[in-house]
Amino acid sequence: MVSEPAHNSWSRLHFNHREDLLPIHSNNVLAQGRSSYAEDRAAIEDLQARYLFALDFHDPDLYVSTFTEDGVLDYGSGEVKGRQAIKEIIARMPNPKPVAGKRAGAARHNISNIVIKVEGNRATGRSYWFHYSNDNPERRGVFDGFGHYEDELVKVNGSWLFTKRKIYNEGRDEWAYKDSKNPAW
Repeated sequence: MVSEPAHNSWSRLHFNHREDLLPIHSNNVLAQGRSSYAEDRAAIEDLQARYLFALDFHDPDLYVSTFTEDGVLDYGSGEVKGRQAIKEIIARMPNPKPVAGKRAGAARHNISNIVIKVEGNRATGRSYWFHYSNDNPERRGVFDGFGHYEDELVKVNGSWLFTKRKIYNEGRDEWAYKDSKNPAW
């Protein structure tokens, strides 16, 4: 066990990444230049969140930056391959309909029940998604969609990216998950 130097507070140790406080020996993954499962998981969850913020705020450039150059987006109508093709699909997504005298509509995706399997610089993930919007004349918030993601990821230059993201949407027959097997292993 490594003791904290007297001049550091608990919060500083707890919230700052402090490699100098870790023992340096062969089973320490940081000493070997690899990240821990917790660090990889946090980075992958951050990637998933940035993906959804980009989608909800209509930012095609940020959206495609979450994929490898040859990444694949499979959203039920077939596979879209490569960043440029994915960007073109996302850029064409409609914005909420304007309503006279009302503020602009909004939509928000949420993600939960995240399972991640990391194997070196590759990972697979499964997660639920659900969607809320106020794209109606009253601008009333409504739950209007759910499904799950099946992800393949790779770490490139220290950053996790999607190599493939398959989207299942239980509100659309052609996108619905058809198997009875649990997709999360």
